[in-house]
Amino acid sequence: MAGKLVHFEVLAKDANRATKFYSGVFGWDFSDSGMPGIDYRMVRTGEDQGGAVFAPEDGKTELKVYFDTDDIDATIAKVRDGGGEAEDKQTIPSIGWFSGCKDTEGNSFSLYQNDESAPMPDGPPQG
Repeated sequence: MAGKLVHFEVLAKDANRATKFYSGVFGWDFSDSGMPGIDYRMVRTGEDQGGAVFAPEDGKTELKVYFDTDDIDATIAKVRDGGGEAEDKQTIPSIGWFSGCKDTEGNSFSLYQNDESAPMPDGPPQG
């Protein structure tokens, strides 16, 4: 469903502290994503919804939300046409596409489109 919140990321200075906090508040059980080279701790919060905690190298902290879209290219165009900002889409290999955006008020959010055929970053462009 377009616009449904499907994923969130908690960017934390201390991933251990953050996962302990959210586990204590909501009872969430985090697990390793299995992505090589990144400590990306995932949690399932609903049948088709979840999130992750990780500590980015730049030390940035924020809460990112990802909204579902059926057509990421069209939705990026709508964001831009509506006065917002949208990065070009990026691939999550074998999972889908995402784009970082800002609304007209400067609030950050991201778009996500499921697409199991999404290529590795150096593969041919899709969409």
